[in-house]
Amino acid sequence: MWGVPAGWTLEAYAASGRRAVRVALAAAAGFYVFRYGLDRPVAATYALFAAVALGGLSRIPGTGRQRAELVLRVLPVCWLLVVVGTFLSVRTWSAVAGMLVVGFALAFAAVGGPRPAGVAPGLQLLYILPSFPPYDPGSLDDRLIGTTTGLVLLAAAEALLFPEPTPVPYRERAARAALTAGRCARLLAAPPYVLPDGDRRAAQEASPALRALKVPEAERPAGPGVHARALAHTGLTTRTLLNRLARLPAPPRTPEREVTAVLGAVAELAGATAARLRAGPSPTAPFEALTVARGRLSDLPAVASADGAASARAPGFPPVVLREHAAVLEIADAALAMGAAADRAVGGRHAAVKVSPERFWYTGVRAPVLWWHRVRGHAGRRSVLFQNAVRIALALTAARLVAGVDTLPHGFWAMLATLTLTRTTMDETWHTIRIALTGTLAGALLTAVTLTLVGTDTSFYAVALPLWMLFAFTVGPVRGVGWAQGLFTVLVSLVFAQLAPPTWELAEVRMLDVLVGSMIGAVFGVLAWPRGAHDELRRSAAGLLRRAAEVVVATEASLTGGGAMALPTGSSGHGSLHRALILAESAYAQFLSEPTHFGGTGHMSAGRATAAAAVDWQATLIAGHHTLWGSERLLAPPPSGLSGAPADSLARLGDRVAARMLLVSAALDPGADTPTAPPPRTAPDRAEFLAEPPGAPRLYYATVAWLDSLAADLTRIAGGESVPGAGEGRTARPAVRRG
Repeated sequence: MWGVPAGWTLEAYAASGRRAVRVALAAAAGFYVFRYGLDRPVAATYALFAAVALGGLSRIPGTGRQRAELVLRVLPVCWLLVVVGTFLSVRTWSAVAGMLVVGFALAFAAVGGPRPAGVAPGLQLLYILPSFPPYDPGSLDDRLIGTTTGLVLLAAAEALLFPEPTPVPYRERAARAALTAGRCARLLAAPPYVLPDGDRRAAQEASPALRALKVPEAERPAGPGVHARALAHTGLTTRTLLNRLARLPAPPRTPEREVTAVLGAVAELAGATAARLRAGPSPTAPFEALTVARGRLSDLPAVASADGAASARAPGFPPVVLREHAAVLEIADAALAMGAAADRAVGGRHAAVKVSPERFWYTGVRAPVLWWHRVRGHAGRRSVLFQNAVRIALALTAARLVAGVDTLPHGFWAMLATLTLTRTTMDETWHTIRIALTGTLAGALLTAVTLTLVGTDTSFYAVALPLWMLFAFTVGPVRGVGWAQGLFTVLVSLVFAQLAPPTWELAEVRMLDVLVGSMIGAVFGVLAWPRGAHDELRRSAAGLLRRAAEVVVATEASLTGGGAMALPTGSSGHGSLHRALILAESAYAQFLSEPTHFGGTGHMSAGRATAAAAVDWQATLIAGHHTLWGSERLLAPPPSGLSGAPADSLARLGDRVAARMLLVSAALDPGADTPTAPPPRTAPDRAEFLAEPPGAPRLYYATVAWLDSLAADLTRIAGGESVPGAGEGRTARPAVRRG
């Protein structure tokens, strides 16, 4: 009964309190120096609100030093926003037009990663504040001086007060995972050629550590540049390598020396990759050694006879050994991709490891072009980042128009309410507004009582302001939006009571502004994509699976000589799938960012709870990546193709997997006439995966292994367990003593 609600822990208050000390110290120091020391109230106002904007309103990820660095880096942007806002405030229409452009640009900057997304709300406020009357270009110097002082003090407070431990960088995480992969490969290359349980668990545990949700926001490789893209690629390839090593089954007999040579070369390259990620030399020699070892294994006779024994006319291996070779070749491909990606993550365009430019297309592209690729990928109504930017830009523009036309007193408070209360779903917006208005009303009543009792005694307000800032910035973020709005109502009243003679009507104005701003936010929350990322996630995930099904069919046709559906020679043919992956990943990220708990109450909408439990959305993304990389691997270099019984068997299996992708896609995003049903949980018949057609080459078994993993991914999407033998079931193959 008297338990502590979720999130209201001592640790939460301690973290919020440390942040409050930094913001309050920077804001109060700048405000008091200019207000009482130099008698420059305009500079005092801008010093305080600049610190509050980037320290309190923004949510910049990272340690204190990282936040301080970002604050200083965006200082020129802050100057530009203050200058533009000052001159556009000459007319309401110019300020409104500026708000539309600036509001969209700052919100859409989230395409650059977590840091631009985190700092954007504070930058919005630094345009909003000067865009209101009075139009006074003569005070621009005071505005810029105050803004600069507030932000420099904030940067100093972030860097010097309460230093935080530096989290493990993503490069170091990838290096540790690569070392784990190297140890596993080394064990698999020596008798008894199996992983002990402890090392298998270590490989399985090292992979999730590279997932984005397990990494602090500031350390995620989310930027559009070469190094960030390559580092993200390194994480994905390292996870793939670890998973394949952990799933490698015990071989049916003593492995060929070519197999152990490949695994040994994988171990060497993994160690060199870890060293490269720690600023060591490029892994050129181990990369070339693994390339040679892989070529020797793939050049072994690879045709089996109908009875599973080696053919006298064409000496080869039985199917069970060919499956092992296919698994080891997949491990080698993952290791080669990991080494090449890591070299680019450190060396950028000067990487020494030479590979086909198609997979690492971004290596030879200049930074402005990479930014253009990132922006273009999100410049459409199906991108949730574009949706969010449009929603907040239109809401802020409408708020500025209403404030200007109606000459709303302290109209920027209405815009601040719009900025902080607009949410990405209709239900969440209304819920937030109800709580915020309740908190604002309580704060307005307390403000009215205080202003009536204290009157014009500015010494009281001067003493109370820093103490109230500490209290507001400590309690508000922990207790939720209602407390935050109520406490901030009192805070701004304490500020403006020191700038002009106060009356109790200031509380009434604050209440009116929050009401107007929140209603505008609610209107645009309803009109502009009112269900947030959930519906967009369904659409983008379904579209991703449709594009993946097309690639599966086209790949199968290319390998079996299927004619018109085959991918064209010399072209990857994967552009549409790659774009679908970008949109699905952004929708998934937005879905995760939409809170399921409101104000600490633990409330969650029934629809979102059902969706979260019914579908494994991340498995959808994994299926897309598996489709893309597997197809590229099988078609590069262009294969000679299959014929006869192997081609017929592979065509049937590819069609079955593609059809299952389409069924899951239809279940995720049903049309008007689609039968209502959950995503199918059953996988294709295991006999099709285990088929051993006469004369099947290694290419056949490599393709079957790829389709096998896709079938397992589709089973996970539906929330079901993997079917034995589907993907991970290869580890269940009976192990025979070697030698």
